[in-house]
Amino acid sequence: MGTGGRYLGQTMRLMVGMPDYERYVAHVQRVHPGQTPMSYEEFFRNRQDARYGGRGKVGCC
Repeated sequence: MGTGGRYLGQTMRLMVGMPDYERYVAHVQRVHPGQTPMSYEEFFRNRQDARYGGRGKVGCC
C-alpha cells in the first residue's frame, strides 16, 4: 500500500485544496538551491490566498 497510499493521499488533499508542502520543499531545494522555503504556515496561507483571492477579498472581485 506504500506508493498507492501516498498517491491516494496526495489526490485526496488536492481534491479538497490542501497543498502538498513536502513536494513544495523538495521543489525549492532542487530547483532553487539558494532559496529558503517558506514555513508551512506561510506556504499554507500563500496557497489559500492563491485559491480564494486572499488579502481580504471575498469572491472574484
